[in-house]
Amino acid sequence: MIGRNQLSRMRITLILIALLFGLGSCSVQKQIAKSAKAAVLDNKALQAAHVGISIYDPTSKQYLYNYQGDKYFVPASNTKIPTCYAAMKYLGDSLVAARYHKVGNVLYIKAAGDPTFLHPEFSDQPLLTLLKESGQEIKIEIPATVEPLGNGWSWNDYDQNYMAERSGFPLFGNMIWLSDKRLNEKQRSNADSLIRFISGGPEYWVTPKYMVEKLYGDVEMNGRQRDKDRNQFYIKKFTGIKTIPFVTYHEITKKVLSGVLDKKIGDGYYSEKDFSSTIIHSQPTDSLLKPMMHRSDNFFAEQSLLMVSNEKLGLMSDEKIIDTLLKTDLKDLPQKPRWADGSGLSRYNLFTPQDFVTILNKMKNEFGMERLKVIFPTGGEGTISSYYRNMSGSIFGKTGTLSGVVAFSGYLYTKKGRLLIFSTLVNNHQASATDVRRAVEQFLTGIRERY
Repeated sequence: MIGRNQLSRMRITLILIALLFGLGSCSVQKQIAKSAKAAVLDNKALQAAHVGISIYDPTSKQYLYNYQGDKYFVPASNTKIPTCYAAMKYLGDSLVAARYHKVGNVLYIKAAGDPTFLHPEFSDQPLLTLLKESGQEIKIEIPATVEPLGNGWSWNDYDQNYMAERSGFPLFGNMIWLSDKRLNEKQRSNADSLIRFISGGPEYWVTPKYMVEKLYGDVEMNGRQRDKDRNQFYIKKFTGIKTIPFVTYHEITKKVLSGVLDKKIGDGYYSEKDFSSTIIHSQPTDSLLKPMMHRSDNFFAEQSLLMVSNEKLGLMSDEKIIDTLLKTDLKDLPQKPRWADGSGLSRYNLFTPQDFVTILNKMKNEFGMERLKVIFPTGGEGTISSYYRNMSGSIFGKTGTLSGVVAFSGYLYTKKGRLLIFSTLVNNHQASATDVRRAVEQFLTGIRERY
């Protein structure tokens, strides 16, 4: 039996421990606040900017620091964080390349939005093999619900390689691929089924020729590389590999497939209620998500969200899947975001630092840090290849950049082995993005060193 005096002493001890813990937490919060002020808030590059910072300890389930953590910011490519979460949750271990069904002498193919189909970075092409080895007539069904450009995108960037069009049946990453050199025999044999050769301009260009209506070499067209509404390209001399988005539409998809397979491709629709369908997979899901997060690939992000929509809702609609996710998996976000696209190209996106901390914590709890360490770049890799080089293996995060916008959110292991989740969002700065990133780097490096 515990006596009253013992019980009283135990209560006093617990109260003292709680008070000491509280004082310790207050001390840490004050120290981080001081560091944030010195490195970020008082930095000349950021004094006129809008800044939001949240630092969260998932073990104690407490925020160590919040500066405008509940305020909305344009997050740029930090939008890929909720997209990645949805993809990890609903795309399974392997991507669905397509659904197919054989009826008599007809092979019906139903597109699934897979961005790796005929993409030169993915040598294994199971769907291409299926189509090539089929002796049947091929008919494809492509959803007509996909808008090529996202809501709030900057339309005048249409010919830039970071703004490839979205589509229900992507081909070659929805870009033409150009090289300033002839391929050697080995390269030519590896690419034979994917890339064809055309001669244009003063050099020898390498491109899937079926996507090109006209190609002019060494010709200027008001600074543009392509006509806005058709696949007519203007290529100035360059070195290495150049990629330019092409205009996606139903007929060009059939034209390209007909050329690659050397057989006519027709339109076809079958109801899954009437016929059973078989799924053919393409690549491991994480082999898509890693480049999406490491190099901030907008096309992979947009297609990932469309694939999630297709698997969860049975149709491809970024608007409908975003609405669904915000009402289900992400309904507990501290502030309801305005989520407009999968990549963050849209300035209509609005998230808070606390929103990103919550999503990152969900990812940690549901998928584990070991998997996330592969998908997110660490110091010296990907979009942070020039930053946090002395913190490789200690920091894992996603950058975001638009004009006047710099974002960085992710995971930080301190020298004491403490795992923290952070989100830093900066809007309306007029400094260089490098200056802003260096200020945030100084702040996060200090947290790692001290805590």
